[in-house]
Amino acid sequence: MKLARAEPAGPLAAPAAGRATPRSMIARAESIVLVIWAALLVGVSGGLLWVFGLNYDGLTGSAASKIHPATYLAVALFGWMLLRAGNPVIPVAQALNRRPASALLAICGVLLLALIAARGGNGLAGSIDTFVLAGLLPILLMDRDAATLARIETVFHLVMLANALLGLYELASGQRFFPFRLDGSAFEWDTRSAALQGHPLSNATVTACYILALAGGGGRLGPGLRAGMIALQLVALVTFGGRSATVTTLVLGGAVGLVALCGVLRRGRIPLIGAACACFALTLAPVAVAVLAAVGFFDILLSRFTSDGGSAQARVDMLAVFDAIPFRDLLLAPDLTQVATLRRIYGLEWGIENSILSTLLYQGILMTTLLVVAVALYLAEIARSCRHGVWLPILAFVILVNTFEGLAGKTTLLAKFALMLIVLFPRGQIGNRITGARPMARP
Repeated sequence: MKLARAEPAGPLAAPAAGRATPRSMIARAESIVLVIWAALLVGVSGGLLWVFGLNYDGLTGSAASKIHPATYLAVALFGWMLLRAGNPVIPVAQALNRRPASALLAICGVLLLALIAARGGNGLAGSIDTFVLAGLLPILLMDRDAATLARIETVFHLVMLANALLGLYELASGQRFFPFRLDGSAFEWDTRSAALQGHPLSNATVTACYILALAGGGGRLGPGLRAGMIALQLVALVTFGGRSATVTTLVLGGAVGLVALCGVLRRGRIPLIGAACACFALTLAPVAVAVLAAVGFFDILLSRFTSDGGSAQARVDMLAVFDAIPFRDLLLAPDLTQVATLRRIYGLEWGIENSILSTLLYQGILMTTLLVVAVALYLAEIARSCRHGVWLPILAFVILVNTFEGLAGKTTLLAKFALMLIVLFPRGQIGNRITGARPMARP
């Protein structure tokens, strides 16, 4: 004879089922901290830190102010991960086994730090923010639950929305709120919008990659929101002044649009939502064009391409610098005084407009090769951990970071881009392009 299992009474069972355990409370706290960390990383620039009294982008001031707050929090989170495991060897071994390229990039950042310190150069914090932070990011987000990634994705969308709106307002008002500053001095001749990302070219790179990520099906936005966000970001992209970013976005995005259109026509079925969005866009287009013309948008767009401020000539002159440096010095690391003199001679005080060449000029061929290989393996590792569609923004990122100093200086650009890929293209999530597919429900 079977005995029926006794079920607990409802009023008594409810508190037991809903009672928060210490483990769940810790997990919830970690999720909240990760969301705050993502907001700091994506939304806080050097210009914004200056408002709070931190000279992040300048040469003067305390050494502690040269490192981004997101890097401090990332190191703290990594330390907490080691403490929580009890045995710190376990999470380190897991990171080396499952995220070897990320660990390699972080190690390369430390090696670059040691090389700069040994040579008595400047920019020690650059190696930490540029490479160590980026290397820690995939490790910290490894095995995070879908709800946490969804919250970070929401924060990312909101920051990019605020960034675009602020950029457009800066264009209309002529006032820049958080411009890039060198020891407190903003470049008044630079009228490009800065918004929340600080440096205009970094801003243009992030915006262009975000547009292409959305066009490639990244994220959970519905078709209407996705189309509206892409249109808004395209308009804001011009205000940031990135000619290369604008051309790259139009070429790659246009190719994606043609492929999607051919697919729709080949199937012979036009989604109702897609048709409604197209009709609404066609109706709104004349009004939008009139408004943009009234605020001088098209004049600014044309000026970006007709006057480059000597940027093209600088790309030619930077090649001549290498002819004056012996190969032996170039192999290990050129003399910093000689590099500074050559830059003044050729009028390159504002920078070498290529990430690889700039790194090569300051750190030598050996260190540059190691960093290039580490970044390539890093991006490939992230792509393997993401779903289909991630290679389009990666292609744009590789192109754009080599049109200015990019990763050669202190920047959180690589970490921002890695975060974008991880939260917009998580495995197990179906892509949702602007062709009428229904968005997945949020966890």
